[in-house]
Amino acid sequence: MAEKRTRMSGVARREQLVAVGRSLFASKGFDSTSVEEIASKASVSKPVVYEHFGGKEGLYAVVVDREVQNLVGSLTRSLTSSEHPREILERATLTLLDYIETNTDGFRVLVRDAPDDRTSGSFSSVIGDVAVQVEHLLARQFEHTRMDPAWAPLYAQMMVGLIAQVGQWWLDERRLPKEVVAAHCVNLAWNGLRNLRPDPTLRTREGGKGADGNARS
Repeated sequence: MAEKRTRMSGVARREQLVAVGRSLFASKGFDSTSVEEIASKASVSKPVVYEHFGGKEGLYAVVVDREVQNLVGSLTRSLTSSEHPREILERATLTLLDYIETNTDGFRVLVRDAPDDRTSGSFSSVIGDVAVQVEHLLARQFEHTRMDPAWAPLYAQMMVGLIAQVGQWWLDERRLPKEVVAAHCVNLAWNGLRNLRPDPTLRTREGGKGADGNARS
């Protein structure tokens, strides 16, 4: 007698479809992914996909929203764990690279072209949200220096934009370890082109020493 196939619960089926959609959207993009392909990969009929998500647009929205919450949550925790600008920069860079390393498909979904009618949840909107958080942290630091806090939004955009661009490059360029990439990113942002260190390291990974090998001040 043939063994009876075990049916998935509604919750389990939904999670399976999210995982399948995430993989397909990452590899092919939204426009090139069809409901037929999603159903085929999940070994279900098309009506099952429509039943759970109303179509691929609904599935895409769930995938993106989860990735946005994951990435923004990680970046927020890293940014609020330190108030020193150098460490904020280091932690933000490493957090993004960590996310790319452990959630490659999710990051690919965020940076690929979104549907024309969807502006929220894009990578640029995520980065904009993070820049606003950095802006407030930098403004507090500027108040204790000779820098005008009014410049904090500009510097926040520059810092976060640099990290985001490096992250997208590293997505497909994995020859360099993430710690090395992060150290060179911080080297440029913190020291500037005129003061680049030849062998930068991360303060947060070197027992309190800076990129020049000296103890942090």
